Amino acid sequence: MAGGAANGAGPGAADARTAFATALRAAIATSGLSLDRIQARLRARGTAVSVTALSYWQSGKRQPERSGSLSAVRVLEEILGVPTGSLLGLLPPPRPRGSAARRDRAGEEPLTFTRETLQPLLDRVGAPNALDQQNQLKLVGLHDLCEIAEDGGQRSVTARAVFQAGADGQDRWLLVYAQGDAATVPELHAVRNCRVGRAEVDDAHGILVAELLFERSVDRGETHLIEYSLTNSGPPYPECRNTHYREFRRPVREYLLEVRFTPEAVPERCWQYARPNEGTPSRRRLELDGGHGVHAVALDFGPGIYGIEWE
Repeated sequence: MAGGAANGAGPGAADARTAFATALRAAIATSGLSLDRIQARLRARGTAVSVTALSYWQSGKRQPERSGSLSAVRVLEEILGVPTGSLLGLLPPPRPRGSAARRDRAGEEPLTFTRETLQPLLDRVGAPNALDQQNQLKLVGLHDLCEIAEDGGQRSVTARAVFQAGADGQDRWLLVYAQGDAATVPELHAVRNCRVGRAEVDDAHGILVAELLFERSVDRGETHLIEYSLTNSGPPYPECRNTHYREFRRPVREYLLEVRFTPEAVPERCWQYARPNEGTPSRRRLELDGGHGVHAVALDFGPGIYGIEWE
């Protein structure tokens, strides 16, 4: 999750984003190509970018930052017939990510996006104090299964979570999910022991905030298990920067993360990484199993980020 340090928030960065958007918009207009045709030509060259992302880039609402998006800009320069580097050179440096990003409140400020970005969504789902209130529902265990499609994009994430109530009458969990550069959010489905309540989407930042309502309320000391899925449409599927991770704002007893690849998208190398808010980041090589997948387990981890990346 990203904060708003000097590289992303100052006037220079804003001017650069405007310059990139203006140049891209002019190049698209000169080419006479629609965004749909540009997307088709990108896909023909092995680059998956949604029409929504292209629209946000040319309007200045968002900018390409991740490696896959920057590679797409290089291909865009060819498609639009502009000099090599003329668009890429207008982009400001990417915003800081992970544990190096600014936090307004130690351990409390989300890392992938700022409090200012998230707060309006929390207000609209009726949880304005979610970032600050005492946690009455402890996440005991979490199992994520991330499935990668043939084009290397993210097809789906299925999650199974176990909670323990710290007070009586706990009946919901608030999910915050960031899709990243795709500028679209996946479709949320309640699979077991819960249903989807109020949900709000910020398309400009690719963020979903939703209530997952339990089948019954649980009292102090009781546990409850839920399962839900996040499914993307495709192909092309949204790029995932060759990584999947969770940010934990509070400690979790056990986190199991699986990433499963289709045979066409099996990577050469995979790593597990951990970036605790306090302590030393770590990285460890993983071996693919017979089912074209890898997994990693974190015990008593957090706050911080834990994930798997590949190339």
